[in-house]
Amino acid sequence: MQTKKHEKESFYAGYQFIDIENHANETPFPLLVMYPTHTEEKVKRLGPYTLNVTQGAPLSDGEFPLVIISHGDGSTPLVYRTISQFLARNGFIVGIPQHPFNNREDNSLSGTIDNLRNRPNHIRTVIDWFLKESCFSPSITPNTVSLIGHSMGGYTALAIAGGVPTSFPQESSDQKSYRLSVYQDKRIQSLILLAPATGWFREKRALENVNIPILMITGEKDTITPSFHSEFVLNGVPNVEKIQHKVVKNGGHFSFLSPFPDFMKSPEFPPSLDPGSFNRKEFHKNLQNDILNFLLDSL
Repeated sequence: MQTKKHEKESFYAGYQFIDIENHANETPFPLLVMYPTHTEEKVKRLGPYTLNVTQGAPLSDGEFPLVIISHGDGSTPLVYRTISQFLARNGFIVGIPQHPFNNREDNSLSGTIDNLRNRPNHIRTVIDWFLKESCFSPSITPNTVSLIGHSMGGYTALAIAGGVPTSFPQESSDQKSYRLSVYQDKRIQSLILLAPATGWFREKRALENVNIPILMITGEKDTITPSFHSEFVLNGVPNVEKIQHKVVKNGGHFSFLSPFPDFMKSPEFPPSLDPGSFNRKEFHKNLQNDILNFLLDSL
């Protein structure tokens, strides 16, 4: 259990990029780690983004819960930089893997059955590394692994937490649907689903083994994962009382991504845009606190 000391104590955000060996096929993939440190932050350029963080600083003394974030289709860990930074400052160790062959640099497996199988395995590999192989292992509070999934990351979270996905015909070379077997990682204690993509759990009883606390936040004006995606979860898990569901007024699918710098905002770059006059910066202040409060309540 996280102590009240850690709930009240504030930290700086340390960060590292680490290459993780994928146990399934030995393909390494990058992992962004943010964590609590007492080393003062400095302005740092990460790709096109500017953050106050401290690179490679020592982890603060103590034990801290672990949070894994699974990004969306064709995305990158850095678009969840502010959420992970906020959690690190509040006493969490956060890991964001870049899913191989389903990221911004290489999206060759997008829309395939292989991607449905691979993504949950990436999360399992990351959890194994954190708990068994990393310098963070001794400092992770036992039984405190939580998973945040946005969009396709929501699929990933539900699959590894016990969901049984069924592929769509177009995802296989023979144009057939398949019921997939995904390893259920019972180390995961809670889920946060942000605009989750859930159509793969359309079959009856697909989510009957997902029986952990869930915070699900969806956008009112999301045209990519509209409301029926959340209904699969609300109607599919065995205990709906374990779900907190919030609908963000005027929120869109990409509103859950960290705010982009002004020079990146463009109609040609949909992830940078929100419906109407939606204020993403203000929304993220509430989103971060909602996530933090849910995680603390789940410990």
